[in-house]
Amino acid sequence: MLEKIFGWSKKKEEEEISPAAVGPRIPFGRYSDNNKPPAKVDRWNEAETLFKEKKIHESIAAFFDYLRDENTGNVTHTIQAGGGSGSFELFQGSKIIRGKYDDKGFSARVPLAAMPQPSVPVMRRLLEMNFALYYTRYALHEGTLEMLFNSDIATTNPSKLYYGLKELASKADKQDDLLVQDFTALLPVETDHVEGIPDSEKEVKYRWMLHWIKETLDLIETVDADKYSGGIAYLLLALAYRIDYCIVPEGKLLLALEKIVDIYFRKDDRPVSEKNQDMADEFTKLQARTREEVFPYLFRSKYTFSIVLPQAHKTISDAIYNANQNIGWYRDNKHTAIAAKISEYGFAYCQYSYSLPRPLTEYFQLFMMVNYPNYFRELGFKVPYADGDGAVLFGDEIQRAVEAIEADWKVKYPDMKMRADKIRYDSLLSFNQTFTGEIEFLNMETK
Repeated sequence: MLEKIFGWSKKKEEEEISPAAVGPRIPFGRYSDNNKPPAKVDRWNEAETLFKEKKIHESIAAFFDYLRDENTGNVTHTIQAGGGSGSFELFQGSKIIRGKYDDKGFSARVPLAAMPQPSVPVMRRLLEMNFALYYTRYALHEGTLEMLFNSDIATTNPSKLYYGLKELASKADKQDDLLVQDFTALLPVETDHVEGIPDSEKEVKYRWMLHWIKETLDLIETVDADKYSGGIAYLLLALAYRIDYCIVPEGKLLLALEKIVDIYFRKDDRPVSEKNQDMADEFTKLQARTREEVFPYLFRSKYTFSIVLPQAHKTISDAIYNANQNIGWYRDNKHTAIAAKISEYGFAYCQYSYSLPRPLTEYFQLFMMVNYPNYFRELGFKVPYADGDGAVLFGDEIQRAVEAIEADWKVKYPDMKMRADKIRYDSLLSFNQTFTGEIEFLNMETK
């Protein structure tokens, strides 16, 4: 469906304008592995069956086939002559996980950072973090900090491989940046494989990140910090989720953004207004970053594992419902800009916090293109859903895109359908509230 939304594949002439968002291949948002096609699920089942039949190496091959995303090339697996051993590589953000297996064991490792000189504080940190790991461990090998995963071959069932490699990959991708940031004794390693993006794209993302931060901080200044603390929190969190999805920061830039979100959700019993001030202060610091401080952390990454977990659709519905319940007061008191962002928050929170089914991510992409058409236009996309500044919405085009998503996923989600008559287009606030309301009531039962 993303091919339809972004126009990546050619269609018949009369279909090219529907939904008519032709543009470059620029990915958005966090990677989700909650979208495996039936053929991949079959390979997982085969891996489990083969393991039970003691066909360990065949099981491992089926497992890696399950993990592989042919569109991104995130996994390579090579079986050696005779089939008694093999090697593999997995991509996870800025890290490459390499491993091998034979008749005796299965092992994987990933370098985190170079440590030219021994450092007691670093080793203490790693020792403490080891206690929080279930499948993996930190190690030092020839001046390089690494994470390791090992298993004897007889117990390498698909579940153990999945959760072991996921812990290895996700922890390594986060900890390499944290360790280098926290300890001057450490140096980054193995970053040459990261795919760069054009400076023109970086420039657009940088300018819009600063624009959204300024716009939000200026809006906050127009209301009382204590009386409107709830609305301000929604504004700041929606901003964080928008930057995460649209800008796709990596490395230290992503850590700074996650720190802002953590300020609000940390269970420390502080007043919301106080947390809001801390979040605003962090956004001000982010706003002050120069191009030289931001551009290095805008790049393309391949992922094998989602860093968040899938949830039942009721959990998603509840998040959207709870946010939309708070719109009324702001709408009735003429704070329409705040009200619109509250509705964005509910849907964006789910995109940030959960591994969503692919069609929900496509609905979210459509939602964001309606809300921020000029951002996507500057990146090179055709956005027919709204006029230049988003003041006028084109309902026919939006509905056409909705129907295209439904048609594309009809086999897997036969009852997933929005009620066209329930979505309003008279204002952005009306659209946000009614569109997310329809997301809330979608039937996401799979066939």
